[in-house]
Amino acid sequence: MALITAVLTVPSADAATGQPPDPPSATLAAQRAEEIRTTLGGEEAGSYYDAENRKLVVNVTSEAAAAKVRAAGAQARIVKHSLASLDAARATLKEQAAIPGTSWAMDPRINKVVVVADPTVKGKHLDRLTTATASLGERVTLSHSPHELRPVIAGGDAIWGSQARCSLGFNVVKDGQPYVLTAGHCAKAVQRWSEQMGGSEIAVTENHKFPGADFGLAKYTAADVVHPSAVNLYSSQGKHSSGGDDGGGGSGGGGGGGNMQTITKAADPIVGQKVRRSGSTTHVRDGEVTALNVTANYQEGPVEGLIQTTVCAEPGDSGGPLFDGDTALGLTSGGRGSCSQKGETFYQPVRAALEKTGAKLG
Repeated sequence: MALITAVLTVPSADAATGQPPDPPSATLAAQRAEEIRTTLGGEEAGSYYDAENRKLVVNVTSEAAAAKVRAAGAQARIVKHSLASLDAARATLKEQAAIPGTSWAMDPRINKVVVVADPTVKGKHLDRLTTATASLGERVTLSHSPHELRPVIAGGDAIWGSQARCSLGFNVVKDGQPYVLTAGHCAKAVQRWSEQMGGSEIAVTENHKFPGADFGLAKYTAADVVHPSAVNLYSSQGKHSSGGDDGGGGSGGGGGGGNMQTITKAADPIVGQKVRRSGSTTHVRDGEVTALNVTANYQEGPVEGLIQTTVCAEPGDSGGPLFDGDTALGLTSGGRGSCSQKGETFYQPVRAALEKTGAKLG
């Protein structure tokens, strides 16, 4: 009987003050950040998790808002640019500089929108990008990457189609039936999936969204396939950093047969959260969330609302899971660089994918 697991190609306050304790985990910090945000109106400017000190940091633009943050048990940081102002800068970039090979994200730790251009952005396109970013003043910073921005499709357990190899993201259930949730650019390229190259069919793509977003759903068709809500940890290869060599990267491998991480829930991450990714090419890698609501302008078209991390990935890791313990966070979409070049990656948030497909973990 085949076994297909999900793999993806995340101090107390002084009692005398009456404040609640600081969040003990990044997951709880993300939940508290959303609760605090609703009380701040237009004076909120993003938030992040200080993992070293286990502190939720909330950016605000006034002392009055800072007092609200402190009363809620988080650390307040007064900054210059409001979230509305930074969002307006992002809107201008979308209108004037949606150039393939670029990405942008609001970085709450520096209170700016960070724009990155890859080597394909040159000539008149680079001139247009430079003009657009300069017009936004100190709200935006422009940098250049030597690595091309791309979806990481190729060829986590590996799932194969005639046109591609990707990684299974999460096993899910829809209308009582088992499905595979993976990257949309994978599902767009492949109609019928198998466990190995040229193998028998195990699932058929039902729908996908790419570009715009990056998620796809394939229905299991093989009765002998067991599909637990778990991620393949590839035995002991679960503690390697994004830049390290796990001895299994680039193998183009199939199912791992290693340890499993049970997945019980889905959540949205927070900047600063430590996360892990599993994929059929580079297996398990770890890193940190660096931005949310990211726009990646792939050559195939823009994808918005992504999670950005310091985790590396390579072709074939697409679709695989981003997770933190038993919590599902995202699906590998694309990135720059590789695991030997200090790469960075982007992920489709899994909660949004579940909501839009009508599926649930299971």
